[in-house]
Amino acid sequence: MRAKTAFLALLLLAISAPAQQESTSASPPHPGSIRPRLPSSQVSPDLPLNPRERVVQLLDRFTFGPRPGDVDRILVQGPDRWLDQQLAPDSIPDPDLAKRLRDFPTLTLPPDQALLLFPDRGAVEQVADGKRPYPTDPLLASVYEVQVYKLQQERAAKLVHSPAQDDLTVQNAKEAQKKLDQASAARVAGQLFALPKAARMAALNALPAPDRIAFANFVPGDQRTILFNDFTPRERETILAFQGGVGTQNRTLDELTQAKLLRIVLSERQLQEVMTDFWFNHFNVFAPKDSDQWYTTSYERDVIRPHALGKFRDLLLATAQSPAMMVYLDNWLSIGPNSLANGVDPTKPNSRPGKRGLNENYGREIMELHTLGVKGGYTQADVTALSAILTGWSVDRPNQGGPFLFDPKKHEPGPKHWLGYTIDEAGNISGQPIAPSLVQAIARVNGLPGMKQGIAALVLLAASPQTAHFLSFQLAQRFLADDPPPALVDRLAGTYLASDGDIRTVLRALLQSPEFNSHRCFRTKVKTPEEFLASAFRATLTDPQNPGALAARLNDMGQPLYRALPPIGYSVTADHWMNTQSLLARLNFADQLTHNHFANQKFDSSRVLALALMTDHSVSYSNAPHTRPVNLSASSPSSNSGQETGLRVLESSLIEGEISPSTAQFIHSQLNQQPPANPTETLNLLTALLLGSPEFQLR
Repeated sequence: MRAKTAFLALLLLAISAPAQQESTSASPPHPGSIRPRLPSSQVSPDLPLNPRERVVQLLDRFTFGPRPGDVDRILVQGPDRWLDQQLAPDSIPDPDLAKRLRDFPTLTLPPDQALLLFPDRGAVEQVADGKRPYPTDPLLASVYEVQVYKLQQERAAKLVHSPAQDDLTVQNAKEAQKKLDQASAARVAGQLFALPKAARMAALNALPAPDRIAFANFVPGDQRTILFNDFTPRERETILAFQGGVGTQNRTLDELTQAKLLRIVLSERQLQEVMTDFWFNHFNVFAPKDSDQWYTTSYERDVIRPHALGKFRDLLLATAQSPAMMVYLDNWLSIGPNSLANGVDPTKPNSRPGKRGLNENYGREIMELHTLGVKGGYTQADVTALSAILTGWSVDRPNQGGPFLFDPKKHEPGPKHWLGYTIDEAGNISGQPIAPSLVQAIARVNGLPGMKQGIAALVLLAASPQTAHFLSFQLAQRFLADDPPPALVDRLAGTYLASDGDIRTVLRALLQSPEFNSHRCFRTKVKTPEEFLASAFRATLTDPQNPGALAARLNDMGQPLYRALPPIGYSVTADHWMNTQSLLARLNFADQLTHNHFANQKFDSSRVLALALMTDHSVSYSNAPHTRPVNLSASSPSSNSGQETGLRVLESSLIEGEISPSTAQFIHSQLNQQPPANPTETLNLLTALLLGSPEFQLR
């Protein structure tokens, strides 16, 4: 893309400058915070959105971006009916996505079977040593053959290793082997090109393991792109499993990542995907940590997604009984100081506690980040008490993908004093009165004595007014404004308490609020990299043919999926994402995508234009007059009516509104400085500039 530096300056100025508007919050912004501008308009911030704007707001906030025609369809259908359907995701057919997801077998497997499919070193060693048979599935068997070969080579190298070998000798040997592998990769690529596409994977698997390894690591770039594009996703993953050292358990996470990108772009159940994304970020786990490499898939599938639109209490209890959470926040390592597991046996008066003890990571984060919030009124003594309450909440055989386990031997015995309550082993609560409904909720959840103590604590946390307020703020910040109005947060908290923490009810209250449906909060949220990439594909109705490449691009943009290291997850506010590096990455992506230079991804700008022309925009977008002159030819001599028409049509579809005069002037200046060689190049450039524009970065 030409003149990226100038456009980058325009982006930073338009998006990152402090907004020239009243704050949406009574509290001042944090020092150095960045608040995006409202679109250039004469409309009063407090004026309600018109019907079309209301639908745009709905789709901007509760989908990963509107597709061509979505706004008009929902205008006819009615936004309330659309919301009703989205709140019942199981009623929405999604066959195209389901077909694509079949390429990722680990999505439906329990963790122990996923670990078998993509083994770690321990599983490879068992097969190599004859303790476990090779799999019968051809692709899986091929992975094990390569892995066993690598393990055998590793063992052999240790036997013949000589300390006398100098670094130069070792380096020369590596260089010589690399040249041999490159030659082998080129030979194998030639053999595969000569075969029908459907026969290539079987032919590759029939080759010796060293040839498969060489091909996976050293096939030349152009040949690699063409060949990999013709393999199925699972075949590509099999080839990728030939790379690296011994162990392929990271491929399970790769499948999950690619599947998520397909979901957020293609799924018809957009609200469920948005809320799954929200709650995963809220209850974040860092997938590469230890055995979470194979637990994260089931965590999202069995814990987060099924409860994303239900009762918060059920979601909280489910996360607490997830191996992924127990491993991530180390609760499976927590031992009651006076427990049997620490050597204290009540039947033996002389037994003394050992050196094991509490791990307070989960006890702290569950109050600070999951429920009450950092200002929720708890003390360090409460952190210690809750950590003791949750001892025994553990994992059975985590290194083999075992399930959640409550281990009574690890549980700290006796009643606990916490947040002004006293909770005994059976989950009975005293010290403060509690509602009968909470007693019933505790009774409904199965659990052994000791575990019932933790269940009672979690139910109390879910029902706390502090939790209601904290969650309401988090929802309003994600879906309304970086600094949400305190009055709205208070009303949402009241709705939460009145509905027993029903997420659907709170979402309805948010969507129907005057604040959500006013210009003050319209187009004021900056997209995260994940939202930007998904919305670019959805706005242009482009099929994501290589989700693995998209995942890599998200890594470059600073938001690798399932890899947020801190428990707080990724930030959803503008100040984190609006910087020169982030914006430049977005501009580069828009340029590469629209010019067919991104990972062999097919992109057709003429189709994007045709889709825009077929969309009925008869319902006016804004209550204000146009802020951009219809004809810029006076200031842009080489501008012509065809380019202007194309820009207007594309802008109406991609932006669902108007770009600012400064953005329009910049786009025309680029067309004038180096006129595109042909109409296709013009459309490519216009689409790239609009996808990279300040207006497209907002939702």
